[in-house]
Amino acid sequence: MTEKWMDFNNAPTQNLDFKPENVPTEDIRTALLNRLDEVLHYLLPNGHKNRNVFEVGDVQGNSGDSLKVELSSSKAGMWHDFATADGGDIFDLWASCQNLDTKTQFPEVITSIQEWLGTSKTTQRPYSLSAETAPKLKNIAQDELGSPTAKWDYTDSDGNLIACVYRYDPPSGKEFRPWDVKARKHKAPDPRPLYNQQGIKSCQNIILVEGEKAAETLIDQGFCATTAMNGAKAPVEKTDWSPLAGKNLLIWPDQDKAGRDYGESVAAYLSGKQLASLTLLQIPDSYPEKWDAADADADGLNISDFIESATKTAYQTEKLVPAYNVGHLLDDESPMPEDLISPRVLTPAGLLVFGGAPKVGKSDFLLSLLAHMAAGIDFLGMKPARPLRIFYLQAEIGYHYLRERLQNMAFDQNFMPLIRKNLVITPQFKMLLNEDGVEATSKAIAHHFPDAPVDIIVVDPLRNVFDGGTSDAGENDNAAMLFFLQQRLDVLRDKMNPGAGLILAHHTKKLDKKKLEEDPFQALSGASSLRGYYSSGIIMFQPDENISSRQIMFELRNGPKLKSKLVDKIDGQWRELEHHSERLVNQDYGQKLDAERRRKRDVILQLVYEEARSGRAYTMNQFCQAFENKAGLGGKDTIRGRLDVLSTKGYIKFFRDAADYGMPKPSRTKYGFLCVEDMSIATGEDVVDPQTGEVTAKLQAIYPTHYKCRQTAAVLPVENGRVWVYFDEEVA
Repeated sequence: MTEKWMDFNNAPTQNLDFKPENVPTEDIRTALLNRLDEVLHYLLPNGHKNRNVFEVGDVQGNSGDSLKVELSSSKAGMWHDFATADGGDIFDLWASCQNLDTKTQFPEVITSIQEWLGTSKTTQRPYSLSAETAPKLKNIAQDELGSPTAKWDYTDSDGNLIACVYRYDPPSGKEFRPWDVKARKHKAPDPRPLYNQQGIKSCQNIILVEGEKAAETLIDQGFCATTAMNGAKAPVEKTDWSPLAGKNLLIWPDQDKAGRDYGESVAAYLSGKQLASLTLLQIPDSYPEKWDAADADADGLNISDFIESATKTAYQTEKLVPAYNVGHLLDDESPMPEDLISPRVLTPAGLLVFGGAPKVGKSDFLLSLLAHMAAGIDFLGMKPARPLRIFYLQAEIGYHYLRERLQNMAFDQNFMPLIRKNLVITPQFKMLLNEDGVEATSKAIAHHFPDAPVDIIVVDPLRNVFDGGTSDAGENDNAAMLFFLQQRLDVLRDKMNPGAGLILAHHTKKLDKKKLEEDPFQALSGASSLRGYYSSGIIMFQPDENISSRQIMFELRNGPKLKSKLVDKIDGQWRELEHHSERLVNQDYGQKLDAERRRKRDVILQLVYEEARSGRAYTMNQFCQAFENKAGLGGKDTIRGRLDVLSTKGYIKFFRDAADYGMPKPSRTKYGFLCVEDMSIATGEDVVDPQTGEVTAKLQAIYPTHYKCRQTAAVLPVENGRVWVYFDEEVA
């Protein structure tokens, strides 16, 4: 059937708006300044804030304070290096940190920024070549073709080079020669890759044309375009079309019989290849022979208007079961997709079910997990691929109680700009996730993430939004559960980003402790089909109601087994505790845990004290690294947790006047050096006892200059460093 492009755009199930996706320079500047904290920590990780200025040693990122960047007011992003007299705006800073020059390489600077922002068109530019830079042709006389005049690179979605296409312009007319990078031969790879795969990866609406020149013309106009290697001469079955799965594809053929035949053959071949939509552009006969997208641009046509007004043929996109022979799977050496949350806790297009009994702390734990993922930082060994964009559809906590909970959580202020922007939460979603709920949610996600696709969609809890279809069956019915998972959750994900991860919070039922230890995931409420559907699971439970610690257990379908974790919320932050050999249900576990905390407190305080007397002082990070898995203190995360607790309770304070003791200024710390009561540091000089002749190190008393506020976690000056104040005499 044929229909107008405008009508097809308004189809209720698809968004097929093939609009330019380029970003003007001032929009790029605004995007950088809106994420200025994140930009500076990316470019210069050794830098630090000092009121309204960001300070670092130089553009190479060395420690120091010679280079200063304005953080607020109309001068935000302006910088000056007082050691070299260099400076400029945010573009100049980006360029200098990337060894680029804004005067001679401004396009490269903009491309680099766009790639980081996620708005890059990731184009592969044709460029002039000399004979020396191109592989030598075999079996063809070099003199007949001359030197190549242009080259296009074919890469995979991660930018790894697969093949090149060289253009030659001999007297007889233009000719093209492919180069297989892996085989090091002048031939097309098998299978042949699509052009601009990096652009395809990040765009939903793709235009397929004939030839790299036409593709580049559309890319320059802000569209996401691609071509098959050799254009209309390419056998459709020899091209790897898999990067187009789940995409809206518009085919733009050349205006000639070969082009029309090619367009129809591609459309017929792809009609069953799991595309979101498939449309063939019908070029009017009034246009000249061989007229294509490049000619349209040369004629001054508005490409968007032309596409919208042109007649098109829409093809059915059948959902076929994907299947591959073993040979294909064994020969596929492409890199594995990067985990959204590693190690394999949440994979692209995966479903993580997070279960726990009511009032066990699920939502609080989930909020902390999501905040860390939004900031791009590790949480209890779970690591995000990068700062993730997260939409949290929660149906239990009202607005005022939600903001109260968030305001009482202890977030690292250095990462608050990312958390504030990347984590979006609904206050007590009061509707089912049926067709209307899916539509309303998708609009909300699109509103909050207009510039880049959402990475994770969270639903909490399943029970409050469950829709089993027309049968009115509940979550205990297998068919109703599968309907909800496939027709609600999967549909919502596919509308927003087919590669997004899903997290589904769910209640558990009560099991006796023996069954819970044997298979904790039997505790998930509802139909068993849920467990067969998800890619990973986490169960949170409280082994003993008399103690506050919880146990976290993992089930990964696509990864190695993860050890369970014992966690507790200490001073507003979730911390991992060490496992004990005793069973978790042991009634004296709380007493043993308190004793272990006291032991670690005493060991840490003694180490800081003794190391100083030997002339060594440590920042928090340095101490964690120096004593990892030593003295029974556990790993770095466990040690850091104890240091945070000890500093909050006043057992550890900090000194920042290191120069007064002949020490270098500490780098990469907002606290300073660790300090304990009665601490002294060796000066490097010796003292001789006149009576015994014994030689000892000369010591100098150290007094704290700052402490950690237990209410706000801020680092504040001490009133009197010679008077040591403890804030909590309980177990530390």
